[in-house]
Amino acid sequence: MVENSAVTKRCRGRPQIRSDRETLELIVEAAAAEFQANGFAATTMGTVAQRAGISTKTMYRLVPCKADLFEKVISERIGTFMLEVNPAELDKYELCEAMEHILVSFGTLTLSKATIGLLRLVIGESDRFPEIAAAFHHIAVVQTTDAIAGWLERQRDRGLLKIDDPVRSASALRGMMTMDLQRSAMLGVGHVPTAEEIEARAKFCARLFLDGCRA
Repeated sequence: MVENSAVTKRCRGRPQIRSDRETLELIVEAAAAEFQANGFAATTMGTVAQRAGISTKTMYRLVPCKADLFEKVISERIGTFMLEVNPAELDKYELCEAMEHILVSFGTLTLSKATIGLLRLVIGESDRFPEIAAAFHHIAVVQTTDAIAGWLERQRDRGLLKIDDPVRSASALRGMMTMDLQRSAMLGVGHVPTAEEIEARAKFCARLFLDGCRA
């Protein structure tokens, strides 16, 4: 009887339905939707938890504050891009194809409706919440620039490109690929580019850059 009682005691409680990783994915998805719909100031941890279908206790256990939640949303946005530009992936391509691949991936990230919405949010609310501007700059700008610069530096070391400053070159590539298109979409005077338009832009920018830098 004592043994049976111990077994019963150990089995009490609701079993965990999903892992913390799966729950965190739901939280980030819900947070992205809330931030897009309501902005940073009006979004609360409670509304995100409600949209995700979890308790606030679980919410705070996995994400301690709203600023951390915003960082996770940004990190999720650039996650696919970072996978696409890892050295092992890019080494599958010839020089021009690799650059086109980088620029298509970057354009797909930066020129998406979701990213443009996040950038609007950051610009509109950064005076009140400077931490979101700092997070966006570090995660979305610095990390993506460093990834592109790292690839450029490797090509220079292989003797395929002649460039003095990989970081500055990466910044120029970023601007050439997306700056005017993103600005037009943000101002409402242009549309969010299609996949075909992004690919065509990437091919143009890659050729223009390589014709000026090819060894």
